[in-house]
Amino acid sequence: MQQNAATNAVRTNLAPIPFECDAPYLKVVGELPRELNGTLYRNGPNPQFDAPDAHWFVGDGMLHAFHLENGRASYRNRWVRTPKWQAEHDAGRALFGGFGRKLPDAPAGLTQDGGVANTNIVFHAGRLLALEEAHLPTEIEPGTLHTRGYCNYGGGIAGPFTAHPKIDPVTGEMLFFGYNAAGPLTPALSFGSVNASGVVTRFDRFEAPYASMVHDFVVTEHHLLFPILPVTGSMERAMRGRPPYAWEPDKGAYVGIMKRNGKASDIVWFRAESCYVFHVMNAWEEGDRIVADVMQFEEAPLFNHPDGSPTDPKKSRARLCRWSFDLSANTDRFTQTYLDDMTGEFPRIDERRAGLQSNHGWYACANPDLPMFGALSGIVHVDGSGSRLGQYLLPAGDSISEAVFVARGDEAAEGDGWLLAAVWRARDNRSDLAVFNAGDVEAGPVALVQLGHRVPDGFHGNWVGAA
Repeated sequence: MQQNAATNAVRTNLAPIPFECDAPYLKVVGELPRELNGTLYRNGPNPQFDAPDAHWFVGDGMLHAFHLENGRASYRNRWVRTPKWQAEHDAGRALFGGFGRKLPDAPAGLTQDGGVANTNIVFHAGRLLALEEAHLPTEIEPGTLHTRGYCNYGGGIAGPFTAHPKIDPVTGEMLFFGYNAAGPLTPALSFGSVNASGVVTRFDRFEAPYASMVHDFVVTEHHLLFPILPVTGSMERAMRGRPPYAWEPDKGAYVGIMKRNGKASDIVWFRAESCYVFHVMNAWEEGDRIVADVMQFEEAPLFNHPDGSPTDPKKSRARLCRWSFDLSANTDRFTQTYLDDMTGEFPRIDERRAGLQSNHGWYACANPDLPMFGALSGIVHVDGSGSRLGQYLLPAGDSISEAVFVARGDEAAEGDGWLLAAVWRARDNRSDLAVFNAGDVEAGPVALVQLGHRVPDGFHGNWVGAA
């Protein structure tokens, strides 16, 4: 499905909003926990101009910042002013279509789209970074949301940078990768690390079995895992005017495993039944075994087969699934075991347990009878085995974004804290920031921060505590 950003605008919350604003004093229903002092930053596609055949994934990034302090709340939103955004802003119209394709009437001097920075926003080593997987990180000024420009760590990195870097809770190191590392629609991946002081300590590259859209990856205490799954990239398709990315299950599913301190040449490739995964919940090691909990699709949504035929909607829904790799066995296969039949996406954990065995996780659940995205209607809380500990469902028609965990304090037990999520109220066509007790989501929000407008359905965000 090639989905224009405004598609289904009446039925869902996908359509962009056409403005930037500041709301310094927001109404709070209930009481905001006093432990919540900081800012929730969220990112998502919000195209400045409507473009023909534009995929939802490539709308201009818009940041939404909810600042909470001493029981009060304020809000600010800004577009990320990437080179693409600035060029189109100056022209007063769309210049690019899907996945960086220059429109026929665009000025001849334009050579690339300059990015959208629309997928995630993370804080590491004093830098706030807006991320999308086709370009370098874009540095953002905290608070003001002013765009500072691309960040390449003094020339330490180059090329695409994942929207899903992992920050080691023990060392403070940020690990990352980038696909299409040798150019558009190529099978090369780069990877590396930035230490807790913001210095690049490694940057390397390897060849994957085929060119794939690699949205997320897996990090454990001692290993890196790179999923190569069959949403394939093809320059030949793109040159013929066909979609550059398509679902090709015959390619099979691969996961490359290497030691964090090892060499790219030592990657070991494991295989399994074809599937697709946008997001990893968490992963850890159990002796010679690696366990990874992911939200797995049998068939990828939002992308068609190479011949243009759609994937099966009944198979294009994600469920919590456990991958298991036995590093000591004489096999190149890994197992895939679904832990629940609940449709869901956007898994999160208490990030203090990232890469370590965890006992709490949360994800947004969906109605299996509706399209996968734009219909996330509640939150599920699971334990370390994937069993449900609680579930909360919104009123009919409302939808929810990714829920971000915030610990009650640095010394709080795992899972002791709050979940923050933007909720769209369909009847009023506006949004709330909902605050849940992370250990009791079934009780519903303990507080609602009410906005007068919508926060469109987006992708990811993170909490940055007050200094």
